[in-house]
Amino acid sequence: MTRSEHKSTRLLLNLAALIIIIAGLKTAQALLVPFLLAFFISIICAGPFYWLQQRKIPAPLALLLVISVVMLGGFVVLTLVGTSVNDFTSQLPVYQEKLREQTLILADWLDKLGVKLSKQVLLDHFDPGALMQSAGAMLAKAGNVLTNSFLILLTVIFILLEAAGMPNKLRAALNDAESSLASFEKFSEGVRQYLAIKTLVSLATGVCVALGLMVLGLDYAPLWGMIAFFLNYVPNIGSIIAAVPAILLALVQLGPGKALIVSILYVVINVVMGNAVEPRLMGQKLGLSALVVFLSLVFWGWVLGPVGMLLSVPLTMIVKIALEVNTSTRWLAILLGSDAPTGK
Repeated sequence: MTRSEHKSTRLLLNLAALIIIIAGLKTAQALLVPFLLAFFISIICAGPFYWLQQRKIPAPLALLLVISVVMLGGFVVLTLVGTSVNDFTSQLPVYQEKLREQTLILADWLDKLGVKLSKQVLLDHFDPGALMQSAGAMLAKAGNVLTNSFLILLTVIFILLEAAGMPNKLRAALNDAESSLASFEKFSEGVRQYLAIKTLVSLATGVCVALGLMVLGLDYAPLWGMIAFFLNYVPNIGSIIAAVPAILLALVQLGPGKALIVSILYVVINVVMGNAVEPRLMGQKLGLSALVVFLSLVFWGWVLGPVGMLLSVPLTMIVKIALEVNTSTRWLAILLGSDAPTGK
């Protein structure tokens, strides 16, 4: 076998292995998603957990404090999402019918202006009611994942307990332990920094959205704020996806004028948070290109469902940070990034 044939065979084997891994991930979606959520929650909790330990607080007490905060937050999310989603889903037929009526009124108005449109064709190709139903279905699926809250919480506890003793295990298991620990620490610090900053910015975005919509009198304002919080983890298009159901509901409940104000509210909040606050806190070193963000959203959404869309950017960021740690794969991290390095 020639050298070129050997490379071709190796490439085909790698592609086949990749396809098998992706198929396995998709098949194990129901089991994998709760553990991925637990993994990301534990990364976020690791910072406060280590901070408490540095303040001479015993590890069991530090873990108890962190888990108590997580449980409180989880209880609030479960209560808010569960009750709001059930109520919103029960009202979906009413909202869908009102949206179809609004669409027909728009068609009549365009007809008076001389723009001839078939109402049936308009409803077939642009049905806001279907968009609202899709939003309700996505919320229901996300709510179903949260029913595994006990499994997620238990996994977070064990991950944090295991993380405390991981450096000693690596020193005992590896010959070149210090080099591996340095790379692992760099990787962990990058992931923690990204998730911590993104969580704070997303929380501020969700609170601003909820308060703004409450002032405007829109139904389910805390739910839309929660959606804005979660979807803010998806840059560029996450804020657009979060705004669509709230704007459609505002059109039905409050009228076109208030719906326009809701649209402006979302634009202002996301421009301030996305273009001013987040870049100042995070810098450009963890950025992903817009194309990579979109492709990761499609890929992880297809593999893991709605939660995969939520975790698409954090998962891709982990891959990028892991590639940056190794000098032989740093060129791939540069290709995934949003900007080319200016240095030589």
